[in-house]
Amino acid sequence: MSGKVYSILTGRKLAGKKSFAVLIDPDKVSQKRLDTLISLSLDSKVDFFFMGGSLVLTNNLNECILQIKGCCKIPVVLFPGNPSQLSPHADALLYLSLISGRNPELLIGQHVISAPAVKQSGLEVISTGYMVIDGGAPTTVSYISNATPIPADKEDIALCTAMAGEMLGKKVIYMDAGSGAKVPISETMIRKVTENISIPLIVGGGIREPETAYRNCKGGADVIVVGNAVEKEAGLIKEIADAVHSVPVSA
Repeated sequence: MSGKVYSILTGRKLAGKKSFAVLIDPDKVSQKRLDTLISLSLDSKVDFFFMGGSLVLTNNLNECILQIKGCCKIPVVLFPGNPSQLSPHADALLYLSLISGRNPELLIGQHVISAPAVKQSGLEVISTGYMVIDGGAPTTVSYISNATPIPADKEDIALCTAMAGEMLGKKVIYMDAGSGAKVPISETMIRKVTENISIPLIVGGGIREPETAYRNCKGGADVIVVGNAVEKEAGLIKEIADAVHSVPVSA
């Protein structure tokens, strides 16, 4: 069920252009703060909003998406922590399968439960091979998933996992060091993975400076995702967007 958002992802990859996604946790953002993030994202030409979190503590998801939709045309992509994080107001859903772990619930179990609601939502569904990489500290995603992250120095495990994900039909690979990671995913690991897959590669977790975003893009990431850092310092949106968009076109 590929559609507009996936076409944008693949089109930008084929053109050698890098993308920046601002990750927003609806549990952690106020209406006023979201207005600020939207304004900065528009000025900085942010490519996507990713919306979601590991936990669902409030009912703000729909309100946040509608607030964004009322202000701009930047695509809103759901990055759900569990099947209850659905909204028909979004543009697409990253349908995550945790291919780096061995928890059957996150490989297929929760998808069976959520499939009727996802189908009914009418969302563009992007099948995503989700890989959790050790970021040097326990993270919410590793705790919730009950899965051991891929060690940061095991590039071969990461590339073989990504290759398997693509061959199993995943449309996107998402490598995530997780919220609260002390260190981002290494350029070496990113490069090894991207050299062995042809589908878009999304990278997030532990990215706090524009220099890191730039290096990760140079290493082969197609989309850089930043959440925690811009929650704490919204001004980083422009700095990171400029860094990502300044990477020379590789096509």
